[in-house]
Amino acid sequence: MLLLKIGITCGDPAGIGPEISARAAADARVLKACEPILYGPENPKTFKPGELSAAAGQAAYEAIVRATRDAEAGRIAAFATAPINKEALSLAGLPWKGHTDMLAALTSSPQATMMFHSEKLRVVLATVHLPLAEVSRALTFDTLGAVIRLTSRELPRFGFQHPRLALAGLNPHAGEHGLMGREEEDVLIPAVEASRREGINISGPWPGDTVFVRAVRGEFDAVIACYHDQGLIPIKLMAFGQAVNVTLGLPIIRTSVDHGTAFDIAGRGIANPESLVQAVLLAAKLAAGQSRSYSALRN
Repeated sequence: MLLLKIGITCGDPAGIGPEISARAAADARVLKACEPILYGPENPKTFKPGELSAAAGQAAYEAIVRATRDAEAGRIAAFATAPINKEALSLAGLPWKGHTDMLAALTSSPQATMMFHSEKLRVVLATVHLPLAEVSRALTFDTLGAVIRLTSRELPRFGFQHPRLALAGLNPHAGEHGLMGREEEDVLIPAVEASRREGINISGPWPGDTVFVRAVRGEFDAVIACYHDQGLIPIKLMAFGQAVNVTLGLPIIRTSVDHGTAFDIAGRGIANPESLVQAVLLAAKLAAGQSRSYSALRN
């Protein structure tokens, strides 16, 4: 059987990316699911492990560009990315804060956002890498509605033909009817109501301290979180090392790990490649358009 080619970018070459990329590409589960293609600098050993540098940021960027262009051209079916370092990107003079906005720019995609996928919990971020003080201003009726529609449109690719969505509240107790903040009354509730009129199965906003528990217990197929840490704390608590970051809204398939560059252990040969393995497997599943479950690919 001819296997699909799935790219693996090495991430920041001064981090654990080169190590986990090589180990993921050699993993028996990966080799059964696809033909892995590695993207990275010709000689990653020229980068000192754990050392922040503009050169490493530029090298990580160039690998992502090559993988993106190959995916657009059909030379690879999808790709998974090892972690990059935002400070290294900045030192290299690059304007992006991470893969999501970079890939949106590279593919001229008007909207892209992050979803973290695991067997028990899926979380979509309404805002991504923003300071907490800016989240409220970024959560408008239009932007939130667009994320809701994007999530509803994309979830069938993951096996949820009629997705049940929940929106997490921004404020404690989801605002307590305006007593603890007006965002729910002024923005979140109207966005949910408008989405329901469009036929989208979404409820909320629900208090952020309980909605993720309800999702894990099977009440919802995905939760839309208002900001980065609201969504990533529960997904990492539930499935750290197993969760996969998927960029929604791109014309290509891109998945990634649920962790960072781990400069503190780079070059020591102890980094766990499992999250990248899972990212490659999910990329292969999405690319193949297969109906078998994600867990079947893992076995």
